[in-house]
Amino acid sequence: MTTPAHDAPLVFPSVAFRPVRLLVVCVALTALAVAAAGFVGHIFFGVFFGIGLGLGLLNALMVRRAVESITMEDHPLKKKMAVNSATRLLVITAVGLAIAIFFKGHGGIAVLFGLAIFQALLVMSTSIPVLRKIRANGLDVEDVPASDSKG
Repeated sequence: MTTPAHDAPLVFPSVAFRPVRLLVVCVALTALAVAAAGFVGHIFFGVFFGIGLGLGLLNALMVRRAVESITMEDHPLKKKMAVNSATRLLVITAVGLAIAIFFKGHGGIAVLFGLAIFQALLVMSTSIPVLRKIRANGLDVEDVPASDSKG
């Protein structure tokens, strides 16, 4: 007898997620955006862009926390993760859209650009280490200590 997909156990591989590195990149991009926006006379565009990056980082940290708490259960279910993800994305999107609408005349739309750019950063920062490991070890990507990978 097969288990329905929504009741199937939740399995997550380890992911190369480095929040401190992402925070540093977000701060640097925010500084660059504020400087560029200030240069053209719309400094709040850069500020709101940074807020969008911050919302994206908050979302990523909440994902990690949810994955850790759900996978620690005896029988983690995909349905719980799906509901958690949908709720979290709804809230983050609502906050971003509210800021964009409320601060429409001051460049609030930049929050949405910040959220979008953060997602690209997150994908790059997590996929590049995985691709490097695949390139070094082939498809045998189990956690192998660096000293054992060559010999």
